[in-house]
Amino acid sequence: MLFVEKLKETGTSVMPVMALVFFLHCTVAPVGSAMGQFLAGGVLVILGLTIFLVGAEVGVLPMGQRTGAELVKRRNLPLILAAGFVIGFFITVAEPDVQVLATQVAGVNSSIPPRLLVAMIAAGVGLFVSIALGRIILQVSYRFLLVIFYALVFVCAFFTHPSFLGIGFDAGGATTGPMTVPFIMALGVGVAVSGAGHRSAADDSFGLIGLASIGPILAVLILGLLLDGTPPADGADLEEAAAVSLDAHFLRLVPEVLVEVGTALGPLAVLFAVFQITLCRMPGKQVSRLIMGLIYTFLGLALFFVGVKGGFMPAGGKMGAIIGGMDNNGILIPIGLVLGAMIVCAEPAVWVLTSEVENVSGGHIRRFYMLLSLSIGVSCAVGIAMLRVLTGLSIWWFLVPGYILAIGLSRFCPPMFTALAFDSGGVASGPMASTFILAFTVGASGAAGSNPITDAFGVIAMIAMTPLIAIQVLGILFQRQKNRSAHSDAGQGTRL
Repeated sequence: MLFVEKLKETGTSVMPVMALVFFLHCTVAPVGSAMGQFLAGGVLVILGLTIFLVGAEVGVLPMGQRTGAELVKRRNLPLILAAGFVIGFFITVAEPDVQVLATQVAGVNSSIPPRLLVAMIAAGVGLFVSIALGRIILQVSYRFLLVIFYALVFVCAFFTHPSFLGIGFDAGGATTGPMTVPFIMALGVGVAVSGAGHRSAADDSFGLIGLASIGPILAVLILGLLLDGTPPADGADLEEAAAVSLDAHFLRLVPEVLVEVGTALGPLAVLFAVFQITLCRMPGKQVSRLIMGLIYTFLGLALFFVGVKGGFMPAGGKMGAIIGGMDNNGILIPIGLVLGAMIVCAEPAVWVLTSEVENVSGGHIRRFYMLLSLSIGVSCAVGIAMLRVLTGLSIWWFLVPGYILAIGLSRFCPPMFTALAFDSGGVASGPMASTFILAFTVGASGAAGSNPITDAFGVIAMIAMTPLIAIQVLGILFQRQKNRSAHSDAGQGTRL
């Protein structure tokens, strides 16, 4: 049953983090009543993500594949590019991770309007979805586009307001969440399978998410060129919630959340209706499944946001503040290392990725080694984020060499693994990164005397960057092993 399968996935993702937080609460960082809210919020997050994913699979993903296939049949490049922009825009507005990021940014820096931030992120995704679809149709080199656009990103990053630097790179990771990734991948598969390009559908499908995630980074950095993002002096203060019962604590969030979810999903539903009338014309049974999927998506998002706002974010911020304010707050670094290793191993999308790489490599790259390399990478990423909180080191010292290495490796890595690597950056930066870990980092930064807007934001970016390196290194090792096997077989054939 689909619901049970998704429940297992989300439970496996969220419960290890809940167990670690409970352990920290019982040992070094007691958060009082916030722990009860956190545990109740965790249950809501698990149920919400489960229902949300069921809705996406039942209704949203089939619509993405059908739309992509129908667009290609029109053989109209401007239409395909325009539709890619519109789809990318509205699907990103409905992305839960983006909404959570905007909420946390507004909580730290009220000078950055959350709706404007979401709109810029969505516009960036829409533009680069169009570019990614155009790449498939016109057969443009993936590596060439990476070099050009990341060069543009770092030029903008050099001139943008410092407050937008970490937020911009975090936006690239937050957009590749449970709504955006499956739908855009489904759209890309629909375009590739319909014969838009000359290569295999698998090769063309990889890389779509990697390109789409560049758009929000660039869009937020451009926003930083236009706005003064200096946070108010009291922007990082943590509010103390009034003592209320557990059910009242969550129920008072429901009206606000319902309005937010309706605002996010309403335009998407209208877009689907327009596509159904003008493009897809699906039979009645499929339309009914689409409507049911949208209803599930709405309910799932509502439960998810209530759990995040009522439990995960307050507890994460409070626990981070307690540990960050300790005399021996250097413990943040080992805690970050453990958190990083746990979230990547518990993320369902990582298991899908490792299975795909194992299949592509014909079993030569086993899932264990893939998980191990990703776990080490993301563990280091969160540990470095905690180091930045304690020392105030600029994110430049890590992002610039990291991306230079990632793009440099693409010269030696098989093209499919490069595309897969840049897609994989999003799977590691899932809901746990954008909710608890970001809130934890913001709380720790404020208590440690750092500037949360420059020293805390960027943790999602670090988590999203390490898979770019890990997957390409594995791709290079796989290629070398393949070449050695071919030479060995050729030598044996000569001797025979």
